[in-house]
Parts: sequence; structure tokens; C-alpha cells
Amino acid sequence: MKITYQGEIREFADGMNALDMAGEIDKELKKAALAARVNGEVAELVKPVPDGATVEFLTGSDADGLRVLRHTASHVLAQAVKAVRPEAKLAIGPAIDNGFYYDFDVATPFTNEDLAAIEKEMTRIIKKNERLERFELPRAEALELMKDEPYKVELINDLPEDATISFYRQGDFTDLCAGPHLPSTGKVKAVKLTSIAGAYWRGSEKNKMLQRIYGTAFATKEELDAYVAEREEALKRDHNKLGRDLEYFTTVDVVGQGLPIMLPKGARVIQLLQRWVEDTEQKKGYLLTKTPLMAKRDLYRISGHWDHYLDGMFVMGDPNDETKECFALRPMTCPFQYQVYLNRQRSYRELPMRLGETSTLFRNEDSGEMHGLIRVRQFTISEGHLILRPDQLEEEFKGCLELAKYMLDTVGMLENCTFRFSQWDPANPKNKYEGTPEQWHEAQEIMGRILDHLGVKYTIGIDEAAFYGPKLDIQYKNVFGKEDTIVTIQIDMLLAERFGMEYVDADGQKKHPYIIHRTSLGCYERTLAYLIEKYAGALPTWMAPEQVRVLSVTDRAADYANALVAKLSELGYRAEADITGEKIGKKIRLAQMDKVPYMLVVGDRDMAENTVSVRHRAEGDLGAMSFDSFAALLKDVVDSKAKK
Repeated sequence: MKITYQGEIREFADGMNALDMAGEIDKELKKAALAARVNGEVAELVKPVPDGATVEFLTGSDADGLRVLRHTASHVLAQAVKAVRPEAKLAIGPAIDNGFYYDFDVATPFTNEDLAAIEKEMTRIIKKNERLERFELPRAEALELMKDEPYKVELINDLPEDATISFYRQGDFTDLCAGPHLPSTGKVKAVKLTSIAGAYWRGSEKNKMLQRIYGTAFATKEELDAYVAEREEALKRDHNKLGRDLEYFTTVDVVGQGLPIMLPKGARVIQLLQRWVEDTEQKKGYLLTKTPLMAKRDLYRISGHWDHYLDGMFVMGDPNDETKECFALRPMTCPFQYQVYLNRQRSYRELPMRLGETSTLFRNEDSGEMHGLIRVRQFTISEGHLILRPDQLEEEFKGCLELAKYMLDTVGMLENCTFRFSQWDPANPKNKYEGTPEQWHEAQEIMGRILDHLGVKYTIGIDEAAFYGPKLDIQYKNVFGKEDTIVTIQIDMLLAERFGMEYVDADGQKKHPYIIHRTSLGCYERTLAYLIEKYAGALPTWMAPEQVRVLSVTDRAADYANALVAKLSELGYRAEADITGEKIGKKIRLAQMDKVPYMLVVGDRDMAENTVSVRHRAEGDLGAMSFDSFAALLKDVVDSKAKK
């Protein structure tokens, strides 16, 4: 048969699989190959390749190859758990971006000692190099095979009647799985279990809490060692720990999960970012609004949130009792800001109308999704809505994108951002989306044309759109590789009609405007989390909660230190004095630990000469200088928003 490999047509024996093909091409390729891409689809190496196919070989340096390896590693984990804890019931075990996990139902939670024993058993299974064999069964036989695994039985029963029910066997262990997998366990090479967590079955609080074991795997030990070193660095930067240690925020059980308390440092940084965003938006022609935090269900029915987002809302009252008023905290600001537009009749000359608001929002996230400041139930966002004519759409979309990129670049996050064009899923229109297929096609075609014209490099996310329109999501990863949306820009051609929003056009006719929903810096809490992680707590001087700490060398310098703080405060800088009786070395160490950008060490000579001895947290001793010289230096750093 003829196969295309690297652009060349090669001949192989009929029915040969990809693994043997790799061996004929290069013995080293056969050793490195983890899976194959056959006619664009990821496939197992042991699967026969059809005549005329195009074949690529996937190794540990390919994301898809690594995903197959980690999927097999999750099965090795399940087999090991069954050996160490035979009573464990199997749930699911997928590969994820930075590794894999498997969920188990166990009578007693796993311990770190269990993890060590399980990892040791995994190493034994890998060394045995057991083959993975795929087989399929009719539904009745599949259920019989899995009769002692209730979660697998549930999964089988949920499959469509015509679904192929496949399994993978490795040694004495068998698991329900669609694949693909490695040819044998020996190709895993390097594996490490990383943590234990709780996880609700199928992600619902209504279901039982299971035990989730996380791990990662690589094709070489060197890659695993590098990952472990990166993870150790990530742990040092994790905002959930570092943000608490530096006293940016805290959480309290009696307040509730996903409801962080911003301590003075965190509150100050968010205030600084908020003021900067509001001032910048004002220069861009945005009109500031302030709208209620809650509304009657009637408003959400008009917007569609009641039908499409009710499970994510906090409702006060019985949502099914039509005889009494029912209110809900707002999950978005759009239906409120529309009332500003609807306050009176509008002309085409008034458009675009750019409305901006620092909005506090509430979303009833699952408890299993909560994580520090990144995913919370109450948050503050730089929300805005642009109401415009169709001919203004591209220019205004461009303005929203440029504003978001400017802000992300200024805080130092843009270089790590990616862009996703989030679209609807035509197979799921009734349950999740408003509008007709024709309207969605038009909206997505227009947005795609705008993105291409602006030169935005993006991936496509199917079924990631808002219920009323497609959107551009600017994505950012935390230190552990988990990706979240930091900024969105959405095109909406539906809600103006639902709300009766009109303008009188130049021809005297009333028409419905288009709407852009957008954020400029996104959620302030999430942004703060990412900033803490990016800068390891040492925020740039312009946004640091404490910019200068004045350290007295002797008690005699205390008044001088306090006077310097007063002068800095008068100039608008955030300064504090450390006039305690501690030795100067310890004072410097404390300031360094608190990530204070500048330290002014003052003693008898500084008082006599009216100078300050300047230290920077990263650059060290900058020498003695006059107060005015230091103030000029500080002004330059702050005004330029330098990333130091």
C-alpha cells in the first residue's frame, strides 16, 4: 500500500500498523513514537493504517502525543490503586493539559503515604511493559463486565443506543475507555503523582464527593525533572498561598467559599487599577454609569438570563412562585446599562454610545471550582457596553481590542495571553442559545472578518459563545497551567431587539443598534491573582500597595523618618516608616520579604546632610541622594508605569 509520510509517498505491506511503519523508517523513530496522526486523526500505533493515508508520528514533544501518553498513565494509576486499595470504585481518568487525574470512590480518603505506595506500584506496572489491548462488547456484556463498578455502569447506560462500547485491557486490569492509548505501559517512562483533591462525580454538588489523584507523565525522566522544578517555582508563586502570606486577601469559613476578604494591600491594588481603568476609559469617550446590584426576575426574563443562566444566579425568593416578587443578584451588567440608553429616544448622531461601569457581579459557581481569587462567587469587573450603528462595528471592536491589549501590556500580562474566537454549537441551539442559525451565521461571519482584518491570531472554541452572540476571549494561564478568560469582547445582534432599543437613523427610520459587550481589564480579583503570580508578589512600583519604606538606623532618626513619610505622602506616594528598635539588617530583610520596591535607610549622616540612602528590592544599594533626587526618580518610575 502507498502511504504519504513527510510529503513523500512510501510503500509498505498491506495492513501494516503505524508502529511497524516507524520501525521500517527509523528504529529511533519507533522508540520515540507514542501515537500517530492518520489522515489528521490521532490514532494508536498498533491500529492498521489504511491504504492511501497520510501519516505523522507523534512523540513526547507533540501535545497530542503527550496527551495519549498521559491518558495511558491514568489507566496505570487506576490499575495501581486497585492493587493498593482493592475496594476503590473507578470513576473517570482523563489526560489534562499538564498531566492527568483519576477519580475514585473510597471509604477513607487517600493519604500522602497512599500516594507513595501507589506511585511505587505504577513504576512496577510500567516496568512490566504490559500491552494495552482494545476490545468492544455489546451493551449487555459490557454491563456484566462492569457490574462491580457502579460509575462505569452509569456511564455505559448513558451512552447512545448505537454507541460503540470499547474497553482496554492491560494485564489483569480492564477499563471502559474510547482511547487512544500507547501500545504498552513501558512507553510511559517517567511518572509522578502530584496531589490529592476532592471532586464531585460529574462536577455536580448534588452527587457524591470522590477522591481525585492528580499526576503527570513524560516520555523521558529529564522532562519530568524539568517539570518538577517548574512546579516547585509555581508553588512559590501560587497566589493562593503568596497572596495570603503577603496579606493581600483572606477567606473565612463563616463568610463562605468563593467570597474573599480583601485586606488593605489587596484593596489598595484593586482601587489603583480601578481608578486607572476608569480614567483611561473616560479619555476614550466612555460614559460612567452606576446601576443596582439586583433586579426583579422580569428584567432577566427580557434579557434571557432567566432562561439560560438561572442555575448560575443567586435568587431571593421562589423563582417558581409568580404571586410574589422575586429578585436576583446580577451576574452581568448589560440589562441594567441598557436602561441608560432606553432613558429617552436616541438619534444615530449619538452613536456610538460607550457605557462603562465598575461592576460588582455575583455568580453561583460550583464549590469544586473555587480557587483563591481566580474563581469566586462575588467579583468586580471593568464592564462596558457599546451601542452603535452597524457601520461602526469594526472600528469600535478594534477600539475595544486595542484598549484591552494596552491595559494587559501595561500590567505585564499581554505577552502570555492567547486569543479564542468563541462560537456557538449548532447542535445545541435550543438549550443554550438565543436567535436563529441565520443570525448566528451572520454574527460569526462578521466577527471572523473583523478578527482576520485586524490580524488577530486565534483558535476557535465551539460551544464557548455567550447565549446571545460570539465573542473574542483573551485567555491567560495561571502558574499551574490552568487557563481562564481574563477579557472578553462580544458582538450582540439580538438583545437590542428584546429590550426595544432603537435609534432614529439618517433616513428617519427607527432601527435596532448593534451592541458590543466588553471588558478592558476584566475581573479585578482575577487580575490581582495573576499579577501576584507573575511578579512573585513584587508588584511594579506604580501599583505596589506600599511603594517606599523609610528605615531608621537609630532612635534619633525616627522623627526624620516620619517627616520623610509625610513628604512622600504629600506627593501622592504610598510610604510607611519602620522606626522600631530592630537592627537595620532585620528591617531591610522585613522590607524585602514584604516586597517593598524602595527602602530609604536614614541615620545620623542623612539627617545632617539632608539625604536618604536608597535601596531597591531587586537592584540593591543605589547610594545616597537628596530627597528631591529620589522623588524625581520615583516619579519617573511611577509615571512611566515601569515593570519594576
